[in-house]
This record gives sequence, structure tokens and C-alpha cells, in this order.
Amino acid sequence: MQARPKILIVEDEPAQREILLYHLKKAGFEALWAENGEEGLLLAQESLPDMLILDWMLPKLSGLEVCRRLRAHQDTKHIPIILLSARSEEADKVQGLDIGADDYVAKPYSVIELMARVKTQLRRNRASLLGAQLRFQDIVLDAAAHKVFRAGMEIKLGPKEFKLLATFIEKHGRVLSRNQLLDQVWGQNIYVDSRTVDVHVGRLRKSLMQHGGDNPLRTVRGTGYALG
Repeated sequence: MQARPKILIVEDEPAQREILLYHLKKAGFEALWAENGEEGLLLAQESLPDMLILDWMLPKLSGLEVCRRLRAHQDTKHIPIILLSARSEEADKVQGLDIGADDYVAKPYSVIELMARVKTQLRRNRASLLGAQLRFQDIVLDAAAHKVFRAGMEIKLGPKEFKLLATFIEKHGRVLSRNQLLDQVWGQNIYVDSRTVDVHVGRLRKSLMQHGGDNPLRTVRGTGYALG
């Protein structure tokens, strides 16, 4: 029998927390909760949940700092994180996603939509973990270990760069527009500037060339990017 996905809610507002707990359990998930950032970070490290629903504004430790610390640790850097915030400006969304959140939901939100996003992130994460290894020329992406190698040398990538590379390898040779990359890596209905893609592709390109080798990423002016 397959274990139920474990979702950790880190939310300091009791009413919001109870609504989320109710709907997650109703949907068949195991739900844990913490009411401040320090407690949430500790619980995430101890229980290794399948996903975090993380509020931005938290006592003791902000949601951004919790996200940053989880992404810096080997055991927790793969856990999908949905960031909740009353801050709805585009710059705030970009900041949250750049820190390492997989999705960003502005308050007030629709619980039905949030549940749909939870299921989408779980599907994506499990698909990537089952993907074993992806290869393109001398580049190897090990999805299960969350590691990348080029010509046998390990390359350190951030969460978004890792997802970008996986997308490029899966669709190598195809030109992908910025909007297609936003949908694949940041998720649909995440309204961030397409220039965010340019920044992360630039970081990915630099990382892939850090030990030498040709630039494998091709810029197609006016269209987007392609691998190979």
C-alpha cells in the first residue's frame, strides 16, 4: 500500500491553518503543522515531508529564510515549497521564486486552486525523482540524486537551474520560448517577468561552462532558447 503524501503547513494564523489542515486531510494527505518559522524548519528537517505550504510572514524566522535554509541542505533541497503571502507585487513573487519556492500563491487565495497546485507540484516532483538519469552529450543529470555532471565533473545548480536543464535535455534540439520555460519550470499562472528566464538561463550557461567546454545553450533571437 502506497504511503499518503505528507504535507507540512507552516502558518501562524490559526484560522488559515485549520482550513488547510481540513482540506488536505479531506484530499487524502497526511498533514503536519507548525506555527512559526523555527518550528517549521526543524519539523521539515526531522520529518522530510513531501511538500511544504509555507507562509512568508512568520514569527521567529521568515518563510523566505526557512526556504533558503531548506534549499541549502542536501536532505531537504528537493522538497517542493508553495509560498503563501499577502504580498502580491511581481517583485515579491520573483524574490520568492528566486529563493527557491516552486510556486507562489497570493492571499487571499482559493482553497480549491491551492489544492490543485499542491497536486501539480507533487506530480512534478515524483516524475522528476522517477526519471533516473537524463543525458545530452557529456552532460548527465541524475534526477534521483539531484546532481549534474559535465565531462565527469560535478556542477552545482540551484533548484530553478536544475529544472531548466532537465527541461532542456528532455526537449533537446527544440527551441523553447520564454513562456514555455516559465510554464515548465515556474508553473502555469505564475506571473513573473519573462526576463527572469533570461537571468536563470544565464546562470545555467555559466555553470555548465565553469570547467571548460563549449556553450551548449543556443539563444534564438526573438524566440527563446535551445539545447544543442
